[in-house]
Amino acid sequence: MSEPRWLTAEEQQVWRSYQAASAMLRAHLEGQLQHESGMPPSYYEVLVSLSEANGRRMRMSELASVLDSSRSRLSHAVSRLEAKGWVRRESCPTDKRGSWAVLTDSGFSALAEAAPGHVEAVREALFDQLTPEQVRQLGEISEAIANGMRPRCQAVREAADAADEAAELVSPVAATATSG
Repeated sequence: MSEPRWLTAEEQQVWRSYQAASAMLRAHLEGQLQHESGMPPSYYEVLVSLSEANGRRMRMSELASVLDSSRSRLSHAVSRLEAKGWVRRESCPTDKRGSWAVLTDSGFSALAEAAPGHVEAVREALFDQLTPEQVRQLGEISEAIANGMRPRCQAVREAADAADEAAELVSPVAATATSG
């Protein structure tokens, strides 16, 4: 086994600063959304993605991909959004296993109410702290990190989806075996 590539003192300091800033920013924005709008960020992200989609609708599999989410996790979130009346599911006429998530007028209104406060919180917490040059650099750095992580995240998501599908196949068989 090869020797670990330990972080330099400078890299260690940058890593810890990045972790602290990311955690504080995430906690602040999650708290703002929950307090002012009564919704967690995952719901907000689903509503935003659907609001930007053609006809305010997306295939569930495409929505999961856009949100970097497993289909199972997305399905649970959409179920909760359905219960609020913010999203509805529609069957896909060309694929019996597929379905669409559709943003309702009520969901669009909830998003329209939440967005101004959320955007202001993002602006105050992030962009107001940076110069225009730092904003550009942050964009480039963030894109480089995302591009490097995308294949790894895709592999993890695919493994989670495969495990969920396997569990769905086993579940009816187990139920039948134990009911007899």
